[in-house]
Parts: sequence; structure tokens; C-alpha cells
Amino acid sequence: MSESSAGINAAGLDTRIFVFDSTEQMVQALGSNDEALRLIEESFPGVGLQARGNELTITGPSADVLRTERLVGEIRTMAMNNATVSAQVLGQLVTMLRTQSAARPSDVLSVNILSSRGRTIRPKTQNQGTYVDAIDRNTIVFGIGPAGTGKTYLAMAKAVQALQHKEVNRIILTRPAVEAGERLGFLPGTLSDKIDPYLRPLYDALHDMMDPDTIPRLMAAGTIEVAPLAYMRGRTLNDAFIILDEAQNTTPEQMKMFLTRLGFGSKMVVTGDVTQVDLPSGSSSGLRIVREILDGIDDVHFSELDSSDVVRHRLVGDIVSAYGRWDEEQHAGQHRIIRSAASR
Repeated sequence: MSESSAGINAAGLDTRIFVFDSTEQMVQALGSNDEALRLIEESFPGVGLQARGNELTITGPSADVLRTERLVGEIRTMAMNNATVSAQVLGQLVTMLRTQSAARPSDVLSVNILSSRGRTIRPKTQNQGTYVDAIDRNTIVFGIGPAGTGKTYLAMAKAVQALQHKEVNRIILTRPAVEAGERLGFLPGTLSDKIDPYLRPLYDALHDMMDPDTIPRLMAAGTIEVAPLAYMRGRTLNDAFIILDEAQNTTPEQMKMFLTRLGFGSKMVVTGDVTQVDLPSGSSSGLRIVREILDGIDDVHFSELDSSDVVRHRLVGDIVSAYGRWDEEQHAGQHRIIRSAASR
């Protein structure tokens, strides 16, 4: 493959020609009906694209032409790796290229963590790719970010992968049942029945990643354990991949209790959203202060995800960003009131 520039024309527009190895390769990358071309033109409205033979001519403002040229190269690489370039994936490629990251988006989006039931689970943003790499490199990883950023789902996928590769002997999934509070005794059924709704998201993720028929057998054998955080007290967890979900709802004491359960040959991933704390008023979140406490400790990593990493419906990212701006405005207003009162 080679690319060549035809320079800037009289209208001040840059023109570059992207040459594929063959027409077949071009169709594989861009789609038989040029679906990708239409999506690229929507992403860069000032850019015009014309396909002829195995050549794609790109015309428009210089900066957008260079980004488009790089985008087409990334699409080509992903197509060669047999990765599907859907509208969602193309949107993720565009977002990653606009951040001007040194990493190649195709390298991130082509990493396969797990393939199950006809689906492939992989990182979909640069931050998700960094998060997955951190899980591979560190014993304890904190994945902190808003809803929909994949922090729990990717951790679950890495846990299943580790079990399949015999890197660990069991998976332990836990989360605090804060919402139940003192009301557990008033709910019908056994303790398991009462707590099950708070663990249901973890079960749902497991069913996405494993044969549903094998899950009850693995749970009965203790290979997979899904339990409330309170069940971790007093244990040492060896040769296990341990995930603490909704960690923003732990107290500092509970967080310390959980982290000190770490045994030999184990790995821990702690996930949570510090903006969604459900603890009673006046209680501190263990997730909010743990970074300060563990700062500088080797083999502990903190991965931050944000609204740009939301991989649910596009509106979810917009909603997260809007709430973030509102929170900042509220905090700024409170600080102004405090300063005004202090100056009187």
C-alpha cells in the first residue's frame, strides 16, 4: 500500500490519494456499497471522497484530509485483521484519532480478550485498551469511571480469560449490597434470594461470556463465586481473579478489608463510579480515598475512564458529560458563596 499527495489546489484544498493493494482489499475495507465512505464524510463534512479502482481520492482542508487518510489506513488494517468496522467502531476510530494519541486505534480495537457465543469482547476506546493492559501488568487495578465505560464488563472478560488459560483456579465476584441496608430482613425468601438482585448484573455479564449451562456447575464446584462483600471477611483468596464491583459504596474500612484478602497467585480488579455513591449521608466512600492511601505503592494501578469511553447509546455519553458540567457548576457556586461569606 502506498499513499501520495497531489498538493493543494487553487481553492486551498488539499488532495491526497490513498492506494490499496487491490480493488478487493478496498471493498473489504470500505464495504461493497461504500458504507464506510458515507460514514467518513459524515464525520468530516468538509472532506470529499472518490473511489476509483483501488484508489481513494481524499479532498478537503489539510488537517481533515490527513485525519481521513489515517482513518482509512486504520480501517484497512482492521479489515485485514478480519475485524468488523461497524458504524459504532468507525465512530470510535474517529474519536481516537481526534485525540491525537500516539497509539494506533486499530491496535487497540483489534485486541480480542474473549470470544464466546459468536461474540468477540475487545476494548473499544484508548482508555479501555490502557485499562486492559494494566490488568495484565498489575496485581491490583482500580477501574474508575461513569456508567457504560466497560470497566466491570472488561474486568469480567479478563477474569474468564484467566480462568480459561488456567492462570487462576477460580473467579470471585463481589459487590456491596448497600441498597439493601437494614431492610434485608423484611424482604421475602432466603438470604440468597434477598441479595440476588444486587448481584444480578454480575450474573448477566457471566452469561454473556460463558456457556450458561456450565455456570451452575462451576458455581457448585466453587470455581465461580458470586457473593456480597460481607462474605469476604476473614478469608485469604489464593489463585483467584477477584472483582469488587460498585466499590464507591464501600466504606474505607470495607475497602481495607477487601484489599487485604489478596492471596498468592491472585489478581484484583476494583471498579466503581465516585459520582454515584449510595452510602448513607455522612459516610465516606472507600473508593474516593483509596488512591491517596495507596499512592506510590508498586503493582497497584489506577485507570480513569470518562464519558468519551461510554460504549452504550451515544446519549449516555452526552448525559454523563452534562451531569459532570452541572456538578462542576454547583461546586463552583458553593465555593463562591463560601468565599463571599468569609470576606464579610
